[in-house]
Amino acid sequence: MGRKNFHQQVIDSGFKAESDRPLAWFHCASLGEFEQARPVIEKYKSTFQTHKILLTFFSPSGYEIRKNYEGADYVFYLPIDTANNARQFIETFQPSIAFFVKYEFWYYYLRTLAEKNIPTISFSAIFRANQVFFKNYGAFNRNILTYFSHIFVQNKISLDLLKSIHIQNISIGGDTRFDRVKQIAEAKKQIPIVEQFKDKKPLLIVGSCWEQDFEVIAPFLNTFKEELKVIIAPHEIHDAEIETWRKNLQAKSIRFSSINQESNSSVASAQVLFIDNIGMLSSLYQYAEFAWIGGAYRKGLHNTLEAATFGLPIFFGNNNYQKFQEAVDLIRIGGAKAIADTAEFKEHFDELYFNENIRKGKSELIQSYVQENLGGTDKIIKFITELSIF
Repeated sequence: MGRKNFHQQVIDSGFKAESDRPLAWFHCASLGEFEQARPVIEKYKSTFQTHKILLTFFSPSGYEIRKNYEGADYVFYLPIDTANNARQFIETFQPSIAFFVKYEFWYYYLRTLAEKNIPTISFSAIFRANQVFFKNYGAFNRNILTYFSHIFVQNKISLDLLKSIHIQNISIGGDTRFDRVKQIAEAKKQIPIVEQFKDKKPLLIVGSCWEQDFEVIAPFLNTFKEELKVIIAPHEIHDAEIETWRKNLQAKSIRFSSINQESNSSVASAQVLFIDNIGMLSSLYQYAEFAWIGGAYRKGLHNTLEAATFGLPIFFGNNNYQKFQEAVDLIRIGGAKAIADTAEFKEHFDELYFNENIRKGKSELIQSYVQENLGGTDKIIKFITELSIF
């Protein structure tokens, strides 16, 4: 579905404002922000059971996948940020409270919400000194932040930066993605075929693999002589790319989609399993001992927390990971390693593979780190409850 105009979306949804039922509006830019919002939405819904939930996206990457999300009563694209759009949108839906996730700073929407005295919360927000808010020419952007009733930031650095520009209604709420990956881990699915493939051998999962990740990993796999099973989940499913990758590996490989045509012994004897479907990756980490997360050699590192929640030591490329707080933290505690090339990967992988005590020690540190960062959702819901606005 293409992006319909706002009025057509409202007509198609059958929306009617209900004055006796408060409406909570959650806005996410795309799918990544939705994953941060999801535990808050679901906790909100269970806490305020009579309230309705409005979920909006700006990017198709979120809307198209979650337009039928059962946790929300209405799912819309958010009209572009103009004074007229903001006024029409907020007057149409009459939200009782609004939530913006992480980087979402929409001037006209926030100003209109403030003018109408609608409590507006930002959560999982993260700030860096190089952002415009903290420049001498950033007065307009700093003013946007004053429209929030409260900002829950991920870390103390963000808290101190906001204090330096005299933003007061702030507290550390952490990153609600930790709560989300806990949900995912608790809802993990058993996959007997993967158990069969693993065959009780050490397993490396390469999640969200790009070509640049494969170019570092493949030479290592072609020379590693110890027992090791490998699952590769490409960032995007392209048959031609998967077949090219298979040809570049010396070990026997198999595609998940072809397993029904293979014998049980053939599945167990394969060394590499390619995942050629969407939605399975988060459940695969439960079977692994090691993880490589892709994307850092390209536009940015993909989700490391899904692997971290199972205590897996993590590898990723050494380029675009610095803006992800959890990646920086995992490196700091020794739970992750940013890798420049195949030789460096071999050095650090060998250390973990051949020394189980080191690997278990890192796993315990990772699991402790995840555990310590849970609870952001509860902080947000507690704050809302104490507002006494309902």
